Amino acid sequence: MAKAKKQDAEATGAASGGEAAEAAAAAPKSKFSLKKIIIILVGLAVIGGGAAGGYVMFFSGGHSEKPVAVVKPPAFFDLPEVLVNLSSVGNERTQYLRAKIVLEVADQATIEQIKPLLPRVLDAFQTYLREMRTTDLDGSAGLYRLRDELTRRVNLAIAPSRINAVLFKEIVVQ
Repeated sequence: MAKAKKQDAEATGAASGGEAAEAAAAAPKSKFSLKKIIIILVGLAVIGGGAAGGYVMFFSGGHSEKPVAVVKPPAFFDLPEVLVNLSSVGNERTQYLRAKIVLEVADQATIEQIKPLLPRVLDAFQTYLREMRTTDLDGSAGLYRLRDELTRRVNLAIAPSRINAVLFKEIVVQ
């Protein structure tokens, strides 16, 4: 059966061999040249690579675990209540500032380093606060400036130790 098909193909090819050559010469060239096919294949490879990279980046996050740094919670140190009279100009009546202040420190060991230096810290607070006017404390911007300045002064007083922030529990101008 295979021989019969082979013979039929040879007979048809021999008879139309000349016709096939003429038909190939007369047939129009295909739309896709070799350059276009290569450009399309390279484009598909780039798109496929991007898709694979995106998949790895977004959906396989558990494979590349980074070590997690353990952050210790800060410690807090309550200072004694501070009461100072504010600077007044001319005939203004005397006004007072009462503040309850908390220092935020990195750990409990820093608190132990601050305790012997507490008189120096309170002195820095007293001398700075006595020079303030009520207009210096107006609005939240005034309190932020006060907090920043007190933080700077505490860090100078307890150097080489450092605090993270000065926090106000209560601040009253009377």
